[in-house]
Amino acid sequence: MRALFLFLLLANLAFFAWSRYGTAPEPADPAPQSRQLEPDKLKLIAPASLPPASVSKKPGPAVAPIACMEWGSFTLADAPRAEKALEPLALGARLAPRRAEETAGWWVFMPAQGSRQAALRKAAELKALGIEEYFIVQDEGEHRWALSLGVFRSEEAAQARLAALRGQGVRTARVGARETVVPKIWLQVKAVDAPLQARLKELARQVEGSELRECP
Repeated sequence: MRALFLFLLLANLAFFAWSRYGTAPEPADPAPQSRQLEPDKLKLIAPASLPPASVSKKPGPAVAPIACMEWGSFTLADAPRAEKALEPLALGARLAPRRAEETAGWWVFMPAQGSRQAALRKAAELKALGIEEYFIVQDEGEHRWALSLGVFRSEEAAQARLAALRGQGVRTARVGARETVVPKIWLQVKAVDAPLQARLKELARQVEGSELRECP
């Protein structure tokens, strides 16, 4: 029995000695840094050097205002109404009229009425329809005592005027060719920036046959 006990004790001591000193140690990792994520490219950045969260866009260069634009052309009778339409813009000294003479090749008219009295009666009918833009032709010739309802540089503009008159109830007016020199008014506006130009364009769109352009 004692011999068996000594045998087991020696066997345990031998196994312990083998497991502690008899096995080869695990090899050391030859290059532990080689498995890192490109350590040579890692860089610490100070918070003060971080870029801002957003970069505001630089404003574009300011657009220089147009030195002068003019709106027209208007007859001597229509010009005051056009100037009144510009009053809300408070242009002051920036607004000035320019008088010009233009050759009109077309007109809208009511044929000669035969006498001054007949022409006046026709004029009264026009006023009753709310039409104020006309004049009675008194020059000698075939158109004496006719009523002119507008003179225009193009047939298209004259036809547009005729269509508007028919919409107001005028039935006997017509378009005809008639070359004549008429005085006209252009309203000139100085130092026109983009917002002002937009408002002037809107006014020009509202007045049939008017034009907005740079001053000559």
